[in-house]
Order: sequence, then structure tokens, then C-alpha cells
Amino acid sequence: MTSLPSLPTPKKLGLVIDLDVCVGCHACVVNCKEWNTGGYGSALSDQHPYGADVSGAWLNRIHTFEVKPEGGEIVAEAGEARIVHFPKSCLHCEDAPCVTVCPTGASYKRAEDGIVLVDEEKCIGCGLCAWACPYGAREMDLAAGVMKKCTLCIDRIYNETFEEVDRIPACVRTCPANARHFGDLADPNSAVSIMVAERGGIDLMPEQGTRPVNKYLPPRPRKPLSAIASMLHEAEDTADAKGFFAWLDGMLDRL
Repeated sequence: MTSLPSLPTPKKLGLVIDLDVCVGCHACVVNCKEWNTGGYGSALSDQHPYGADVSGAWLNRIHTFEVKPEGGEIVAEAGEARIVHFPKSCLHCEDAPCVTVCPTGASYKRAEDGIVLVDEEKCIGCGLCAWACPYGAREMDLAAGVMKKCTLCIDRIYNETFEEVDRIPACVRTCPANARHFGDLADPNSAVSIMVAERGGIDLMPEQGTRPVNKYLPPRPRKPLSAIASMLHEAEDTADAKGFFAWLDGMLDRL
């Protein structure tokens, strides 16, 4: 059963991604590719996997930016800056334009949990959904001739033969930094909803009016290196072997 994208769903299953701790290792990207090549729907193909002009279908990508410490625009010249890794895949929007434009009904939003999927039997590969998606989250699989997208690993999260710990998307399961979290964002008491409330989770490109379910936790402010060096200097006399860990805990609390 499907629902129109504007109708509310009892659950809003999605991801919360912590930009403060993502290290850009691409483990989520690789595990997503591996799982979806042998899981739901047709396998993700590669046409030219190596070389300068690579091509293939990937459902999760990481973009890396150099930004000012205060979170401003991209740094254009040398100076104090930080690197932010920005993972991006389908955001399972509440008002999903990809569903609205699909001429065959292949793209649909599940009524029971809000996951946006593609029925590959109905997909004709016209690409209208890719044009409509403001996030660039659709991928044309050239071998299969159909559009592919993140499914939130629907074949994992409802698979009762798996241990409970594995009933989460592959990208979440594999993240070594614990930057990715999965849950029901319609439940204000869920762990992901609490994270969003406490950290001020944000929508990607809210001006598009798509109401994405996935949220991003913004990077926390960083103290300048000079301040950290001063703190280390203060602690020189107290950072003996006996009191080192107590000192370290205190220093981390001040960052």
C-alpha cells in the first residue's frame, strides 16, 4: 500500500547524522554498496569502477568541505579552518517530489513507516524523479535501466532472522565513529528524536519545502588551538600518572 507524499505516516523512519563526529572514512558508503548489491532489488552495477572517469550506482555519498570555524562559507584562502564531512543519501521526505512526478507510480512512500521506495518492475528509467529531487539522491543504474535510491535497508530492519543489533541500516551498523543513528522520528521519545531536540538537528535545504525526515546534527564550536595549548600548559604540573585520567576528563569537559 502506498500513500500520497503529503499524508502523515504513523512512523517516520529515518537517519540522524552527526556532522561533529563523522570522519569521512567512507565505511558507510562501502557497506551500503556491498549490502545493496546483494540485497533488495537489482544489484548496484559499476560500468567503470577505476580510473579518472569512474561511473556506477552508489546510494550513499560523502562530500567533504573546508569551512570556517564558526560554520560560515567555504574558506577561499589560507587560515584557520576545519574539515566537515557531509554524508548524503535519500532523505525520505514527507513531501517527496520524486513521488509526485513519477509517471508510472514506481516511486512511492510507504504508508506504514514513511520510507520512500522504487518499484523496479514499474520503473521505466525516465529520470524524472532524479530531476525533481533537490538533493541529488537518485541514481540511474545503467545495467538494470532503473532508478535506485536508499531504502533504509528495508530488507534488514524488518528481518526477524537477524539479531536485534543488526536490524538497522547497513551504513549505521558499520559506522566506526557512531555518527549515524536510525529510528522513528515521529516518536518524540525515541533516541533519534531526543538527539535532534538536544543538539538542534536541522533539515537539509528546508527552503525546498520537502520536509526531509533525515536530520543533521551540526558541528559543535571548536576552541582555537591556542586556547587548547594554554589548557595543556596549565595542566603540566597536575598531569602525573596518578591523576592523568581525572585531568583528561576535566579538560575534555572544557572543550
